[in-house]
Amino acid sequence: MTPQTAALMAGYNRWMNDRVFEATATLDDATLAADKGAFFGSILGTLNHIAVADSIWLHRFAQHPASFAALGAMSAFPLPTSLTQSLAPDLAALRGYRRQLDELIERWVPELTQEQLSADLTYANLADVRTSKNFSLLLQHFFNHQTHHRGQVTTLLFQSGVDVGVTDLLAFAPRSEAQLQPYRHA
Repeated sequence: MTPQTAALMAGYNRWMNDRVFEATATLDDATLAADKGAFFGSILGTLNHIAVADSIWLHRFAQHPASFAALGAMSAFPLPTSLTQSLAPDLAALRGYRRQLDELIERWVPELTQEQLSADLTYANLADVRTSKNFSLLLQHFFNHQTHHRGQVTTLLFQSGVDVGVTDLLAFAPRSEAQLQPYRHA
């Protein structure tokens, strides 16, 4: 992953989260909380899981030796202790939490350099098992994880009668590689 790709993915992440939360807001609370047999049960449970995982990874990324200035804001976010920990009491509160995370991610990725991405990051998982992996790979996993579970949410929404529309990265991406630097989606 390059810093430019990270910027693209951060913008795509925000764009898709805005669209997904807009779509979910059209459903009633019972539909949002209904167990649909998905990995994290409901639409709300799956959206919560994405925010939980993002929070965990951003706390880990804040431990990078580069000491990213933007990630200092993670001290205001609780460190989840479970992949299903509830971060908000309802959809509106979760949407606010999600917006804060997305803003933080978009402030952070411009700090990334190729040298930082090439380094390893040592972190502990929720079972406190420590490991080291390439930071670029971890960042790629971070964005891929979001896309994976948002895909589940869009399926659950479609099954509930709500079509989010096109979700492909290509619908968001600029037309040429030259437009990636600096990257801001209008």
